[in-house]
Amino acid sequence: MDTKNLKIPSTVSLEHILHFWEQNDILILIVDLNDYDTLNTDHLDDIEKEHLEILQTEYFKKRYITSRIVLKHILCSILKERTVSDISMYKDKYGKVHVHNHKEVHICISYTENIVTLAISKTEIGVDVELRKLRSLTNVSKYLHNPLLHADTYANGHDHLMIWTLKEAYCKFLNKSILSNLNKELYLDNICHLNYIINSKYILAVVTD
Repeated sequence: MDTKNLKIPSTVSLEHILHFWEQNDILILIVDLNDYDTLNTDHLDDIEKEHLEILQTEYFKKRYITSRIVLKHILCSILKERTVSDISMYKDKYGKVHVHNHKEVHICISYTENIVTLAISKTEIGVDVELRKLRSLTNVSKYLHNPLLHADTYANGHDHLMIWTLKEAYCKFLNKSILSNLNKELYLDNICHLNYIINSKYILAVVTD
């Protein structure tokens, strides 16, 4: 499996993010929850606050608040909205996040441990991030017993967790339920798919057209 090794860079300013957005079709940002104190909810709308109340632990609450507030600040900058509160988002039935009145922008969010991956794209995209060895090979392998990859660049014997991560990213790209696609082949011949090892600790899979 073709995999790239990357190091998470230093903090990127909103000005740099705007420049990157003007020059590229896809932005993928790695957010470390440990870099943030618990944030207030002033910029969350009523629906987001209702969802926040459902979350049972402080970890899930912080993860949700941080991802939404960071995402709104980025979107406010690249979409040139007046204020962060002008950014309104919603989730569809599969959990995919959309930006109201901005169908040209595609969002995908993935979490693992203290890491949040935010993908903002001008084209359809799916990303998934996993802590390496977070799942045992036994737990992952039971879902991967059928042939899953339909591409010449893949062969038997690959890291199962890498394949699992790619599969989740693929399902998010298609906006399909992972449960309904566990044992289906992945037809990757006509799409772009990349795998990364981040800081030698995380696996990141990206699928886009």
